[in-house]
Amino acid sequence: MLAVAIPAGLLIGLSLGALGGGGSILTVPALVYLLHQQPHTATTGSLLIVGITALAGMIAHRRAGRVRVAQGVTFGVLGVAGSYAGTRLSAGVAPDLLLTLFAVLMLAAAGAMLRRCRDTGERAVPAPRSRLTAIRAVPGGVRIVVAATAVGLLTGFFGVGGGFVIVPALVLALGFDMPAAVGTSLLVITINSAAALAARFGGQVHLDWPLLAVFTAAALAGTVAGNRVASRVDASRLTVAFTVLLAAVAVYSLGRSLPGLV
Repeated sequence: MLAVAIPAGLLIGLSLGALGGGGSILTVPALVYLLHQQPHTATTGSLLIVGITALAGMIAHRRAGRVRVAQGVTFGVLGVAGSYAGTRLSAGVAPDLLLTLFAVLMLAAAGAMLRRCRDTGERAVPAPRSRLTAIRAVPGGVRIVVAATAVGLLTGFFGVGGGFVIVPALVLALGFDMPAAVGTSLLVITINSAAALAARFGGQVHLDWPLLAVFTAAALAGTVAGNRVASRVDASRLTVAFTVLLAAVAVYSLGRSLPGLV
């Protein structure tokens, strides 16, 4: 198991470090299909791995001045209720259905990443004026509460960080620039992951702590390596490669989980 956990953690950390987010969505499939954990156990373990990795990344961004602590804490605290609700909903979902829904989420994330790469060329550009006008017509407080709750639900239900949702939410709802949105999103992920973990530990949770420790350590090492890769390889190529991997894992997950629903 440990021989599999190390390369899997390195790959996920490499994705996080090289792309600035998104890699954590592969943690659950890795724990289920490579390390043979049950889906509910895997989503809980994923929260631990994602939370610790996000915390380490947030500290680095904080030192570079790319984390808005007050807004991030507010956004994260508002998402705590969503995290709790998502955790409770997840507990009542059949394993095969949970994996099927997760595969659909991965496909949606892959599509969003490809669209972002195509539309912006990996650069932060303003959204179309009509879209911004529609979004900003909604009161700011409402936008923040809705976005934070939705992110919390996603984190609690699937055990993912949700950075691919948090970053756009911070940009559109709070008007962050991209560097600040990426750094602050890691703070939000840390808070939501901690809240979801606290809710799950209230039930019957049995985790393989040595395995998770090795996996997390490998992910942290992979993040450091990914940061170096990002400085040497074109970002658009990295995004396309990761998106292809994400779509392939999603299709594999659907192939494994859909027969159980029939």
